[in-house]
Amino acid sequence: MRDIFEDIFKHQPLDPTESARRSLRPSLRARFYKEAHVGEGPQNLEGHGFPVLLDGRPVRTPARRLLAAPVRALGEAMAAEWTAQSSVVDPAKMPLTRLANSIIDGVSDAPRPVAAEIEKYLGTDLLFYRAPEPAGLVVRQREQWDPVIEWAREAHGARFVLAEGVIHVQQPAAALAALVASIPCGANGVNDIWRLGALSVVTTLTGSALLALALAAGRLTADAAWAAANVDEDWNISQWGSDALALERRVYRHAEMQAAAAVLRELSVQP
Repeated sequence: MRDIFEDIFKHQPLDPTESARRSLRPSLRARFYKEAHVGEGPQNLEGHGFPVLLDGRPVRTPARRLLAAPVRALGEAMAAEWTAQSSVVDPAKMPLTRLANSIIDGVSDAPRPVAAEIEKYLGTDLLFYRAPEPAGLVVRQREQWDPVIEWAREAHGARFVLAEGVIHVQQPAAALAALVASIPCGANGVNDIWRLGALSVVTTLTGSALLALALAAGRLTADAAWAAANVDEDWNISQWGSDALALERRVYRHAEMQAAAAVLRELSVQP
């Protein structure tokens, strides 16, 4: 089982955009287990979590660490992904398992660079740069994005500068610092690591650290954050239509978004 599992997941990247691209040409392996369920936890051989078990045996990540969730609900959701596989194991249909692998093998070892990347997004956030025209797109951006800008001001005292076009605008240092302070640092235990990993995925998928932070804070639902992130794309589709490949990638990316949102949601009531 070790070799099969590693072969399935070892090339799955943390970057959800790259992951979406690779998912379009997967190398699938036959299902090699009968049953998937969650171990008792929260203690296990590696000290924490609710492990996923296949036929009673613990699953290992590509780096040979225990595949375990910090809360039972997430462990059950991962086990459900494994149960849902039919004759083959398809990583493209297991977004939460892929995210868990990335967090356990990647984020846990180097949380600071992950947090720093979110900070970089915040400095040039999608929501700061508005289209000058057409009028319909201008209205849609205002409707979807202004409430998040207002939330940042009301909840964090952060006043950001908005601009038309794509020319870089330097944001006030105090505003950036106020939001940076709400990014998990990964130093406060396993839940903090998982929050950081999920926040990173949402930021990358949406192009907006503000949307990711608003989602983590409960200010936006996952569907609202997704809609806000895709205002421009949806406008273009309404005007020009879409192609099948782009829609396939979008479905995959939306599943990634839902998995990350599930992590943030389940951990929202945890210390």
